[in-house]
Amino acid sequence: MFRAVTKGFITVQYSVRKTISAGLSLCSKTYNFHAVYATMRNPDKSEALVEAAGRTLGRTLEIKQLDVCDENSIKACVDSLPMRRVDILISNAGMGMIGPIECQTIKEMKTVMDTNFFGLLRLVKEILPDMKKRKSGHIVVISNVMRIQGILFNDIYAASKFAVEGFCESLAVQALRFNLKISLFEPGPVITEFERKVYEEGLKTDLTKADEMTADMFTSILKNYNKIFQSLGQTPEEVAEHTLKLITMKNPPFRHQTNMLYTYEDLNDDLPIETFYKMVFEHDKVFNASLNFLKLLRWRSRKRITL
Repeated sequence: MFRAVTKGFITVQYSVRKTISAGLSLCSKTYNFHAVYATMRNPDKSEALVEAAGRTLGRTLEIKQLDVCDENSIKACVDSLPMRRVDILISNAGMGMIGPIECQTIKEMKTVMDTNFFGLLRLVKEILPDMKKRKSGHIVVISNVMRIQGILFNDIYAASKFAVEGFCESLAVQALRFNLKISLFEPGPVITEFERKVYEEGLKTDLTKADEMTADMFTSILKNYNKIFQSLGQTPEEVAEHTLKLITMKNPPFRHQTNMLYTYEDLNDDLPIETFYKMVFEHDKVFNASLNFLKLLRWRSRKRITL
């Protein structure tokens, strides 16, 4: 069935994680896709994507405007496609937020949920009926390993990913009835502009509403933020290659994790919470030494990763 996808229509939701999506746009360079549509909330900021696309732009790749927080924008974009056809949807829009919840407003929290969860919901709601009619289609959701284990001071972001995963797990059962595929794509840290912006916003956090111990905890975490990403983070190109492999499989898996050094298994006890706490706050020297060791392993294994 998926052999036909290489002649179909792919919509890549290109938003905050621009570098990953620029890599995904290279699908049209490697495979004979009929059309790849990269969508952006603001196409005026498409310089990186245009550069990555090269000669494919205007041939097999087209950039369209789409805001996942606006139902009218989504409908207008889908209506502009030939026969409204989307064979593969790659949903990559998202925004992050870190910090103590005492220092975040409900409005800010709702904005994260509106983008990360309801943004996906709006997209699926628009394209799912057409996929059901055709009894073919593949929805790929760029999620995160945080759907299994929340990370300190990523409370709202992790909550949005848990919501995405619950939604997709429920929908996947119904999708099977219509011969549709749903895949949750779960990278760990990825070194992109997205992470840099989240870190910079974290540095600006007003900690006056937090108690002294909480403020110190958050400050300590921020000091290790870049080390964690440099030690464990994948490149956007690696993530794009994993995605390309996934969408060209005949029987793609429902869940796919990409990072060998940042992979979670479902655990029913408190072990990961206790371990993380002790490593960060009681054995920080060991934690930093471990990150340096993992960074070395990551560097040595980059060219040996198998999909």
